[in-house]
Amino acid sequence: MNLSAPTQIVFIISLVIAIIGLLAALGVLAFIPLASVWIMLIAYIVLAAGCLMRGA
Repeated sequence: MNLSAPTQIVFIISLVIAIIGLLAALGVLAFIPLASVWIMLIAYIVLAAGCLMRGA
């Protein structure tokens, strides 16, 4: 399996999602109905998908 580096936009999107998850874990964003672990998992999946897909 060949992996490629994610594009800058995919990296920034996953970083923003991870920061939202971190803020939810700290209680700053208490209005988000998802647990912070699931938000961080979504960020990781976005980053992994960016590494697995070419040109994404």
